[in-house]
Amino acid sequence: MSALTDLLSPDAVAVDVEAADWRAAVAAAGALLEATGVATAEYTAEMIESVVEKGPYIVIAPGFAFAHARPSPAVLRTGLSWVRLARPVEFGHQRNDPVDLVVALAATDAKAHTVAMAELAKVIGDRDRSAALAAAATPAQILAILRGDRAPDTAASPEPAAHEPAAAEPARRTANKILTVCGNGLGTSLFLKNTLEKVLGDWGWSSYITVEATDTISAKGKAKEADLILTSGEIAKALGDLGVPMTVIENFTSTAEIDAALRANYDV
Repeated sequence: MSALTDLLSPDAVAVDVEAADWRAAVAAAGALLEATGVATAEYTAEMIESVVEKGPYIVIAPGFAFAHARPSPAVLRTGLSWVRLARPVEFGHQRNDPVDLVVALAATDAKAHTVAMAELAKVIGDRDRSAALAAAATPAQILAILRGDRAPDTAASPEPAAHEPAAAEPARRTANKILTVCGNGLGTSLFLKNTLEKVLGDWGWSSYITVEATDTISAKGKAKEADLILTSGEIAKALGDLGVPMTVIENFTSTAEIDAALRANYDV
């Protein structure tokens, strides 16, 4: 069983989709949510408007955009869509453009999809599985790879850590919390949370530091409780100076980038 494919029906997967620009790419992903009864056309408009307002923060890894908006009456049930583009499009992200994969999420609340997001983060961060998904010829093949029915030709190669493992506990006094922040608190921040928790687990720090995924509004109130905020460049600008160290992460699936950010902020 896969929590990810439980939210992704075969009719919500499309390959070689033509899109003239990023709006058309997000609209294509939204159209699949509409066609499968997950959300209405209003939700598609809300996903596009979120990028217009906040910038290309949904482009969280090279070539990958995670389209979403806040829970609203336009969401009929929690679900996903998967659009692989025929030709990449530019979202305006300095590091992660161009995008050839758009996954859209519609969620009725902030919790129902967390396990699926953890699975998706692992898939996008796995070079072999990502390559297999890029080469898949049909939606059925994509779903099979996501379920793990077919392993890649070579064993998964986890991204190497930037340094040797850290000490068993933080070297300085901390508030024991890190915030991961996105515009809506239920999509890209969960990707970042999952990758961060993996690094903390590898370090042996999971029992010392908790991670909370949140949105920009909540982050402003919770910043004083945290040692560190991790977020995208666009969201960092929106947050401004909260009196807490803030690090911009370009690739939300990169354990090496997050490892380096933790070392810089915790003097490891």
